[in-house]
Amino acid sequence: MTYRVCFVCTGNICRSPMAEAVFHARVAEAGLEDLVEADSAGTGGWHEGEGADPRTVAVLEENGYVIDHTARQFQPSWFSRLDLVVALDAGHARALRRLAPTEQDAAKVRLLRSYDPAVDSGDLDVPDPYYGGVDGFEECLEMVEAASTGLLAAVREQVEGRAA
Repeated sequence: MTYRVCFVCTGNICRSPMAEAVFHARVAEAGLEDLVEADSAGTGGWHEGEGADPRTVAVLEENGYVIDHTARQFQPSWFSRLDLVVALDAGHARALRRLAPTEQDAAKVRLLRSYDPAVDSGDLDVPDPYYGGVDGFEECLEMVEAASTGLLAAVREQVEGRAA
């Protein structure tokens, strides 16, 4: 049974596609491609149908990641097929929990940086780089990479638990 993860930010052109690309790479490195699927979405539909922000694409490609992305808006009906919904900041987490049809669905929402053991639990947001320069996108990538290791470990534990 496939474990499904969806990363969510505001417009689905910066942070969430970056998190999706990095997590895809981690899943592939771990040999879990047949067991784990990941995608991304936005809390809003402003950029629906567009590709990722060119700065996101550039920073990912410069760091060896592959991205093929089309923005879309998160739909409440998706909760039923997802195992984990990973929000990139607290505002996204609140919006997603409000959209959740059930308490069990709301419990699927987690903040990405909660998977980074080096982060103080008081500041779990990945800042939105959209209105800044490339350095904000590079900082975003660093935060995403740092959290992805812990996220992969948590997902692997869930996947292995299902197989047991």
